[in-house]
Amino acid sequence: MSGLGRLFGRGKKEKGPTPEEAIQKLKETEKILIKKQEFLEQKIEQELQTAKKHGTKNKRAALQALRRKKRLEQQLAQTDGTLSTLEFQREAIENATTNAEVLRTMELAAQGLKKAYQDMDIDKVDELMADITEQQEVAQQISDAISRPVGFGDDVDEDELLEELEELEQEELARELLHVGDEEEEPPVALPSVPATHPPAEPAPKADEDEAALKQLAEWVS
Repeated sequence: MSGLGRLFGRGKKEKGPTPEEAIQKLKETEKILIKKQEFLEQKIEQELQTAKKHGTKNKRAALQALRRKKRLEQQLAQTDGTLSTLEFQREAIENATTNAEVLRTMELAAQGLKKAYQDMDIDKVDELMADITEQQEVAQQISDAISRPVGFGDDVDEDELLEELEELEQEELARELLHVGDEEEEPPVALPSVPATHPPAEPAPKADEDEAALKQLAEWVS
């Protein structure tokens, strides 16, 4: 370090600005340069109007105005270049700050994830999942047992019930076949029924009627 540095107390390294401070300073400088641009543009317009005003009437004054306009345009171009450089620096710092913040966040997330899994390993996880599966099976068995109907006579052999049901079905089938056979036979011929009363007697001959009338007349005379 030079003697001048020691003389002015620069023995210690100065701490640089933070990214936020640098960004703020760049923004302030950009505002100043923008105002300078506006001022130079106004001056350029004024010199242009002065040159037009004098024109051929006062050629010397017109040329001086154009020279001043030219210098102002050069200053404006320099200011534009400086402003572009400052904007580029500010954007670079902003991007770097954003990237740094993203990296810090990712690092914190990685640490949190590591801490969350520090007491776990794959064997413990497998064992836990096996226990969960076993308990689920037990719970299902208990649920099935609770929901199963309970009552007397539930211990009847299922095979016996099926056999009895089959016998009933066979009997029903036999009755249906027998009924079908009866319907297919030719019905018997209906015979006329025998009358319950005797047929009326045939009318007596005419001679018998006359004899009866004479007999009745004789009884009246006597």
